[in-house]
Amino acid sequence: MQEVEITSNLKERDSKHLWHPLTQHKVSSEMLPISKASGVILTDDEGREYIDGISSWYTAVYGHCNPYITNKVATQMQNLDQVVFSGFTHEPAIELSEALIKILPEGQQKLFFNDNGSTATEIGIKMALQYHHNLGNDRKVMLAFENGFHGDTFGAMSVSGLSVYNGAFEDHFIRVERIPVPDGTNNIEILDQLESILNKENIAGFIYEPLIQGAAAMKFHDAEGLNAILKLCRQHEVLLVADEVMTGFGKTGTYFASDHIEEKPDVICMSKALTAGLLPMGLTSCNQKVYDAFYSDEIAKGLFHGHTYTANPLACTAALAGIELLTSEEIKQNIHRISESNKQFVRELKQKQQVLNARSMGVILAFELNVEMERYGNLRNRLFRFFMENGLFLRPLGNTIYIVPPYVTSEEQIKKIYKLLQECIDQFQA
Repeated sequence: MQEVEITSNLKERDSKHLWHPLTQHKVSSEMLPISKASGVILTDDEGREYIDGISSWYTAVYGHCNPYITNKVATQMQNLDQVVFSGFTHEPAIELSEALIKILPEGQQKLFFNDNGSTATEIGIKMALQYHHNLGNDRKVMLAFENGFHGDTFGAMSVSGLSVYNGAFEDHFIRVERIPVPDGTNNIEILDQLESILNKENIAGFIYEPLIQGAAAMKFHDAEGLNAILKLCRQHEVLLVADEVMTGFGKTGTYFASDHIEEKPDVICMSKALTAGLLPMGLTSCNQKVYDAFYSDEIAKGLFHGHTYTANPLACTAALAGIELLTSEEIKQNIHRISESNKQFVRELKQKQQVLNARSMGVILAFELNVEMERYGNLRNRLFRFFMENGLFLRPLGNTIYIVPPYVTSEEQIKKIYKLLQECIDQFQA
């Protein structure tokens, strides 16, 4: 009897001690206990089921508790669970490095392990700044897009442009110059602005989310415009740091969003789907040019950054199993199927007056409701509740509604997602 009381009171127990991310607890509702996840379905403590329409923040892209991945990790767990990565190495990390290099955009050669998306970008920023420091260049300023988001640690916050996350800390940031996102109509103006910045400021690196700004409400930008920006930065010896934390591992229809762009990055930041949603881990890769600037007889020129769980063998095993799935014909076909379905649904959405800027790339689909709405507010919360009450987990960003479904989402489940999106549009029309 006591066990039933304990498990049935999870909301109350949660509220006593837990502080949740991106939550103002004074005005937020109670947290929903999730007791089980399998495939694309989340199940709460009362047995209600929800389609995970955003792959649990873009991580569980091969489905929750994927048996291929969990079995691999379970086997590894019996042999080697954790060992410090400074002075030691192990087979899961080595195998993962070999598999990743095969699918990363051209030119990547070295991998630096870390713990999450924020630390992956943090290290990318540090690579750019220390690269020039090691070469004796006076370059201490980063370049970034307006409204970008790169994480919650201090370097990552510095280059992020969403002040709702950063306001209390801005006096402590590194120096950053910002440029608008190219949309195909402003490309020339941005290049002129960038040329002026590059001639005036000592820019070390340009950090960017290739083609899609996730936290900025799935804001797409123009590939040709981005390519021109990257080319100009390279001409001025600015390191190119691609934040693929959200876009990486198949979501844009290719392994990485940078595959859509001619100019390849010097540094790539990865996390989220890297370990298929099973375990936390991040990675920052770089080309040989970057690595060589740290390769020296001077110890101080090394990259002195480390995490306790760097290259954790279990996380490496999960990541390697994820790559095996990603490169399989079945998953490739699933990504193509969902991508084509999204394109067709976008064509339907564009016929609706209540919808603005319907768009898709790969499995990512987004649109705006033609209604004024705060990013975090009552109307947005009504949207969230509408979806949850109808068995679909989405996290609208203000009036932007988006999906990033797992690659194992069935055709029937995709149709249910579309149906609920249409019902939402009709219910929340301007």
